[in-house]
Order: sequence, then structure tokens, then C-alpha cells
Amino acid sequence: QVQLEESGGGLVQAGDSLRLSCAASGLTFSSYAMGWFRQAPGREREFVAAISWSGGNTLYAESVKGRFTISRENAKNTVYLQMNSLKLEDTAVYYCAAERSWSGVDVFIQSDGYDYWGQGTQVTVSS
Repeated sequence: QVQLEESGGGLVQAGDSLRLSCAASGLTFSSYAMGWFRQAPGREREFVAAISWSGGNTLYAESVKGRFTISRENAKNTVYLQMNSLKLEDTAVYYCAAERSWSGVDVFIQSDGYDYWGQGTQVTVSS
């Protein structure tokens, strides 16, 4: 059974940093591209960042580029999202997702292409 478990969310002030983690089990992690998405109240789920299974290719939403960094440790079956200079508009539930990939450079931004999803972790940024 595949499980993706996010952690690291919380309540922080604007300008602070957080690091989210997503631990995967039940799948060959190194064969999956990974992504982070978020959903704020009343809004649709949106793409945040993605990383290829090799870790060699990454992609970011314009709204987080330069502030967020996605990374992965295949030996630990874990993907991370380092979030710096947090803004009020970053408040959302953050989800990690996994998509099977046959290329070490593929990254995916469409949520409906992902095979597995975590339950999400809440990030709240206050002023």
C-alpha cells in the first residue's frame, strides 16, 4: 500500500521559514517524480513545485520561485519543500504527490497526472 505522509507544517509569521517533508512508502521512490501542491480555502489546488526522480530537474510556480526549494533524498524515500520568506498568501494545505516516471528529467505540473497523494499539512502564515 502506497503512503505519502507530509509533516513540518505549522503557524509562522510572515518572513519566516518552514521545511516540509514528505515520507513515501510502498513504492519504488526513485522511480517517481514528486510534486508539491497547495490549496487555500475557497481556491482550487495549485501547483507549487516538482522534481524529477533523479533530482536533476526542478520546476516552480512563479509565485514561489526564488523563495521555495524542492529537493529529495532517494535513500530516505523523502521529498522536501524548503519555504523561505513566507507570505500571507502562502497560507494553505500543502500536499505532496508522486507520479511514475521513466525519465530522470521529467517534472509534472498537472495534478490529475499524479498517481498518489498525501493527506496534506497545514501551513498558516500570520502578519
